[in-house]
Amino acid sequence: MEFNLKKIIKALLLSTSEAVSIKDIQKVVQRYHAQSASVSTEERPATEPGTAATQPVQEVIQDIIDQVPTLLTATQIREAVDALEVEMREANDASRILQGPEGFRLVISPVYADWVRLLRGEPRPQRLSPAALETLSIVAYRQPVTRPEMEAIRGVSVDSALNRLMELEFVAVTGRADLPGRPIQYGTTDKFLDFTGLRTLGELPASDVLSPAQISEWITRATTPVAVGDAEMGLPAADTSTNVALENPPAEAASADPTA
Repeated sequence: MEFNLKKIIKALLLSTSEAVSIKDIQKVVQRYHAQSASVSTEERPATEPGTAATQPVQEVIQDIIDQVPTLLTATQIREAVDALEVEMREANDASRILQGPEGFRLVISPVYADWVRLLRGEPRPQRLSPAALETLSIVAYRQPVTRPEMEAIRGVSVDSALNRLMELEFVAVTGRADLPGRPIQYGTTDKFLDFTGLRTLGELPASDVLSPAQISEWITRATTPVAVGDAEMGLPAADTSTNVALENPPAEAASADPTA
């Protein structure tokens, strides 16, 4: 039997619903060699070694063992997974490989997801509202971020959207900011990475609209109160000369006899 890393990885993914990490695959290879070594030393053939009955079998087994590398690198495993995923997409396979922070997981292709839901009697998953998507984007790109910062960017309250994201376990509390009042900070979770199909936050698409520094400056301006005068409100400016004249009447008018 020829050693085929892609088929072995697919078999491992089919065997469990949990994520299979690179370290898990490397441990399987190490256990394979350890078990093969123990079997070759403990088991003895029924006939004399070197006879025609046992020699071909031993050669085949040894040939298979020799094909399996003693150590698989992370690069080799990732390349095998990527190649397997391409093959599955090109063949329109009913399964897909989801690469998350915990490892690789075999999942149902979105094309066939409705059939699985009908079998299980499950309702369609609810889509995130635009408000929740906007809030989730702010948390993903600005984390750790506080509630006032989110509201400064969106311009409205984020209570409902934030509670929904925490209910779905896409967002969680990560700590408190070193600011007056010690406001709570929020960040994304591993479930968010699985939901978006990302392995790390570094795979988030870069934004070419505003840089983080520009957003921080904008938040500072938005949260800093500004004194608004008559000119900013579009009101006519007061005539200061008239006000001064009324407050300081001429000496002749002040000393005149009102009965004259």
